[in-house]
Amino acid sequence: MSESSRRRRPVARHGQLRSPGATGQLLKLIGIAMAVILVSGLGVAGFVVGGFLNTVSANAVELEGQKEIPPDVAALKGGFDILLTGVDTCEPKYAHLFGKRCTGKDSEGTLNDVNLLVHVSDAPRRVTVVSFPRDLMLGIPSCTDANDRTYSSMSKQPLNVSYEHGGDGGGLNCVVKTISDLTGEDIEFAAKVTFGGVIEITDAIGGVDVCLATPIKDRFTGLDLKAGTHTIKGLEALQFLRTRHGVGDGSDLGRIGNQQQYMSSLVRKLISGEVLGNVGTVLKLADTGLNNLEASTSLANPMTIAQIALAVKSVPFEDIVFVQYPTLEDPDNPNKVVPNTSAATTLWDAITANKQLQITHENTNNDGVVVKEPVPGATQTPTPTQTPGDVVELPSSIRGNSAAVETCSNGKTRG
Repeated sequence: MSESSRRRRPVARHGQLRSPGATGQLLKLIGIAMAVILVSGLGVAGFVVGGFLNTVSANAVELEGQKEIPPDVAALKGGFDILLTGVDTCEPKYAHLFGKRCTGKDSEGTLNDVNLLVHVSDAPRRVTVVSFPRDLMLGIPSCTDANDRTYSSMSKQPLNVSYEHGGDGGGLNCVVKTISDLTGEDIEFAAKVTFGGVIEITDAIGGVDVCLATPIKDRFTGLDLKAGTHTIKGLEALQFLRTRHGVGDGSDLGRIGNQQQYMSSLVRKLISGEVLGNVGTVLKLADTGLNNLEASTSLANPMTIAQIALAVKSVPFEDIVFVQYPTLEDPDNPNKVVPNTSAATTLWDAITANKQLQITHENTNNDGVVVKEPVPGATQTPTPTQTPGDVVELPSSIRGNSAAVETCSNGKTRG
């Protein structure tokens, strides 16, 4: 159990408020809800807004040990965790775009290829987004599907088999259990998104600006971009998020860095008001999200989502940090990785103690991104109040960056 979860206090109740007009209330709630997207990348974005339309997904997933959160109009108290996973489901509408992945034997099964744990701390509020490599070798716990069938635990399997191991209707819950066992964090909220969901949600957002230090040409995903800044959306955005051969050393670790560049750029766009300030974009995103996500029942409550949004809406860029879960090469397979338990302990100790995280890793040609100099706008972000010992320098083995640091893809041309 996380320290923040143990410290959580009951949510206070407030007196009844006057009810504004229906349209005004809806738009106000949607505006508040959009703030939560800064901690959820692509995954929860559409669902967050859709929840305020009072439409709850019929296939919401009940997480084991899930706690009921009392309704309130104030920010969620204490710290909490959100698990976001991207799965490679081949929906009929988009299957033709993905070649071998969606034909023949390659189309069998569903893998959780993107796994993000979003930790939101108690005061002072900080947001840490931890990316877990799909090829991370670890134990998969016993999981139960929606029909109460139980699947035995497995030792040393790739993380990206955990969704399928959960069986029919139990996939998301199994990913949550696997990440919770690894990190020791209680995970209160979770959601998954598919290939098609990424395409449609990114279109609704209006695209995200990404920077390429060098060109990317990746025949495996079909991505072909010149060096410079691009606004990507739809299929191109999905190709950018999926490219592995096109960045860094061609590994999944390089791809994670590239994905984190995208998420950082998304955060800056949202906070700048390009999305929050455009009612048409917000409403389009709300409508799109209703059809593209599977969420835990804990996220299927509009009031809870409002509480999450209020809890994170004022977090400064410097305290929104994206990190890769630290790993070592698997001694049994050089194409896989295993947990770097020493570095991971340092990371989680700092998160539990609510310290400001400082990245010390210096990017090389093996990384998926390079740091762009100078960093525009970083000085415009308020610096949180610090006390002696408030900052923890993470081991150099932990890659990542804060939203205050702009990075560019370290592209490779692999035609």
